[in-house]
Amino acid sequence: MPSKPEMLVEGLALGEGPTWCDDGTLVVTAVAEGALYRIWPEERRKEKIADTAGGANSSALASDGGFLVTQNGGIDFNALPGDLFKTAGYPPVRPVSPGLQRVLPSGEVVRIVSDMQAPNDLTIAPDGTVYFTDPRPFFKTAGPASRIMAMAPDGSVRTILDGLDFCNGIARERDGNLIATEVNGLIRVSPDGKMEWIIKSVSEKHATDGLALDADGRIYMAAGGDHGVRVMEEGREVDFLPIEGPGMSTNLCFGGADGRTLFLTDGLPGRVWMWRDMPTPGLPLCKWPVPKAPA
Repeated sequence: MPSKPEMLVEGLALGEGPTWCDDGTLVVTAVAEGALYRIWPEERRKEKIADTAGGANSSALASDGGFLVTQNGGIDFNALPGDLFKTAGYPPVRPVSPGLQRVLPSGEVVRIVSDMQAPNDLTIAPDGTVYFTDPRPFFKTAGPASRIMAMAPDGSVRTILDGLDFCNGIARERDGNLIATEVNGLIRVSPDGKMEWIIKSVSEKHATDGLALDADGRIYMAAGGDHGVRVMEEGREVDFLPIEGPGMSTNLCFGGADGRTLFLTDGLPGRVWMWRDMPTPGLPLCKWPVPKAPA
């Protein structure tokens, strides 16, 4: 059985996109700030390492020790309806072109892809292909359909699957197929764009968010307003790891020396949690191979 959830840090402006690093730290995005933070789990401390502006949504390790980031372009949370985000005291939005960004080990930010809709999450294939979700901007119900994109190692970008309502989290299975969230359900997508439903609704109340896979193929989902982690196997929920109190869980990853620690970003109220001693380690992830500089 996993340990009880431990709170690592708080005060993140909508934490998202956790990434376990080779040096034993965790890097997360702060969507509403447009920044990346490094967390030292045992020390319970965090430090800002990059300023992306806009809305840094998710991240993946690069081969040089930096990161590849999905940039949603920036969201004016203070202008959204209701009080859910207004009371969080987020800084003013600094819009940038939505796409993909590269964060160098120095913290310098370089744009890779521009003029997307609102890239949300990403996963890397062994050949270096980057698969990422590109939904319509947050809270907009009209406009172009959401889609899943791929960036090839040569930098070319193509659409894998179009016509989705709101795709969000994405992960890659051992066989190369993709698992993605679609509104409050789960879909399986082949690299050539063939789609099948795993389950059309995992929650009657809340849309699903980011996800991760363990080595046995189970799907771990950030449960949004249900506040915790939903564990899915063969299209059904087999476990739920709750977080105390109200909140909005956004994304998760496996890490730790043996891959058996589960980390969760809790976008509201802005905390990061972990569970030790998970029964199965996470499925190993691929790094994004940084393109070689021209000779």
